[in-house]
Amino acid sequence: MIRIAPSILSADFLNLERSINTVLENADMLHIDVMDGHFVPNISIGLPIVKAIHSKFTIPLDVHLMITNPDNYIDDFAKAGANLLTVHYEVCNHLNRTINHIQSLGLKAYVSLNPHTPIHLLNDTVEYLDGVLVMSVNPGFGGQKFIDNSIRRIHELFKLKNRINPSMSIAVDGGINVDNAKKVIEAGADIIVAGSAIFKSNDPAKTIMQMKGQL
Repeated sequence: MIRIAPSILSADFLNLERSINTVLENADMLHIDVMDGHFVPNISIGLPIVKAIHSKFTIPLDVHLMITNPDNYIDDFAKAGANLLTVHYEVCNHLNRTINHIQSLGLKAYVSLNPHTPIHLLNDTVEYLDGVLVMSVNPGFGGQKFIDNSIRRIHELFKLKNRINPSMSIAVDGGINVDNAKKVIEAGADIIVAGSAIFKSNDPAKTIMQMKGQL
């Protein structure tokens, strides 16, 4: 089953509730990028927005921590209403401990890999994960072009998943649109994160269905 997670980084922040309402019927979760201006060269949103969305909507919240010290904020984002927390391999010195902490709070634990980070570095971690998020752009900004060798990386991760943890999900984030979503799914992804392609389209709900291959 293919799931779509619209990234609210590309939503209309002056009308955030209205933007979210345009995707609610067909989206499977909302992707919320939290950036600190340190790990990535941008600052986005944080706990108040997660709390506000959780207070208004029941859709699962997929919170992507693009921050240098994610361990310091795991409890806070769990209390704010996150259902899934993604941390970056590149900043977690004790990755297993971080994963265990997230899961102990009843949340799904995902690890993200930047485009330059080899897939094989997760060989000893995959068995403990609920999912892996493959970045198909360099994190920090919306609207970037999909990096083509991401397809090879997704396929490599798919083989690792099937060998060690078949129940694990593979999410892909960055530059995905109606034209390339099929290639990403065929490579092994089952969660598509997309921002600009959805929220800046004329019909976000229709775009989601097209990405799922249902239109």
